[in-house]
Amino acid sequence: MDVVASWADGRVGQALFAAHHSDLRPVDLLVAPCVLQEKCGIFSCRSRRIRMQQAIEQKILSRIYGNGRGWAFSQADFADLGARSTIDSALHRREHEGVIRRVIRGIYDYPRHSEALGGPTSPDIDKIAHALARKFAWRIQPDGATAQNLLGLSTQVPARAVYLSDGPDRSYTVGRNKLDFEHTALKEAGFKLPESRLIVHALKAFGEERITPQVITQIRRQFDSALRQRILLDTKTATGWVYAAIQEIAKEGANG
Repeated sequence: MDVVASWADGRVGQALFAAHHSDLRPVDLLVAPCVLQEKCGIFSCRSRRIRMQQAIEQKILSRIYGNGRGWAFSQADFADLGARSTIDSALHRREHEGVIRRVIRGIYDYPRHSEALGGPTSPDIDKIAHALARKFAWRIQPDGATAQNLLGLSTQVPARAVYLSDGPDRSYTVGRNKLDFEHTALKEAGFKLPESRLIVHALKAFGEERITPQVITQIRRQFDSALRQRILLDTKTATGWVYAAIQEIAKEGANG
């Protein structure tokens, strides 16, 4: 107590002396250090918060760059990095800077650029579909016509991409294209690889009698040898003629 009293008496004495030689009241000199300390504490907290936000934004950018151009994503793809408000603000700033592009409500992409077009290419519908699926925790798979187009088996550019989903029926407009999700039982949901589901749907859309060596070669070109072997293992339960076609796709060919 004597130490505390001595310290207090010293503070008061200093304040009285300083007040006597200035226009300030003693109470002002006693309160001022406390106010300054409080302001420093607030400033320190604010600085720490800003540093944390900057760190989160850097992690968001690293994830975007890591997935490469063409990747489509939503806030949900960064939910593990921080608060939603921080992530939303970071995405909004990157959009304003032109780093990313908002394609539909809540979905962005890291656009590819074309020298021929002199600007960004159109968004990748398949990547947008999967970004929506991740956001809403849907399981999806392309219908036959969409699968054929994704594999380069159709020369027509469809104005409508259709994905079968265990979620609700939904429809989106992406540029000049329509993206539709149709609720249904997913027959090929047992396959682990999205590439497996893609190939099986495309083959079924063709039908057994229309599977030609040219079709086999075109599909083979889309995947490297290691992935083709994984697809072969993943699709063992596929319909007989479909699995036979996949066995041919998995073989090493001139382009394999």
